[in-house]
Amino acid sequence: MLQGLLSNLDRDRPLIRMPFTVFSVATVLLPLTGLLVCLITSLLYHYEDSTYTHCQVSNYLPSISSAISRTPELYIWRSCIGLHSAPRYLVAVAYFNFYRGRFAAQLPELLLSCLALICSVAENTGLVLLTYVASTEAYKVHKYGFVVFIACSLLHMLITCRLWYVIKRTYVSPEVNGPPLSLMSGMT
Repeated sequence: MLQGLLSNLDRDRPLIRMPFTVFSVATVLLPLTGLLVCLITSLLYHYEDSTYTHCQVSNYLPSISSAISRTPELYIWRSCIGLHSAPRYLVAVAYFNFYRGRFAAQLPELLLSCLALICSVAENTGLVLLTYVASTEAYKVHKYGFVVFIACSLLHMLITCRLWYVIKRTYVSPEVNGPPLSLMSGMT
């Protein structure tokens, strides 16, 4: 349960109580919600500008970069990504602590968990750079933010798949393997 405090006088009384699953789902839905709001706002308020192309091809929907680059949409998008990225840093550290506890005796997987943490933090930082630095302001920073975001995202996914494969391989669940042999001998 996540809680916020009211003031110094009411230190022990929570201001907000929210189940962690609700907080997680809301955090995950922020980029999608922001994108949809930006698309709708672009279509309603500046359809011609957002669907214009240099080659005079008719578009019915704006591109993503066009939908998030104009004035109310820019701030909506940046707010959603900013609110989305803060918990992602905490989740990266939480996963690292989980992996560190799980692979304390296995050096290759422990090193992979460190690399997963680095990739997750770099991916999130690349997303923030990509969002907050426009390509018209500082093209190289925007471009490198995009490259870091994509490369670290792919590498992080691959490492995570490998770590969970090792976890699944070493964890034996009674539901998966069926009842123990001692119970099965009494069934016949």
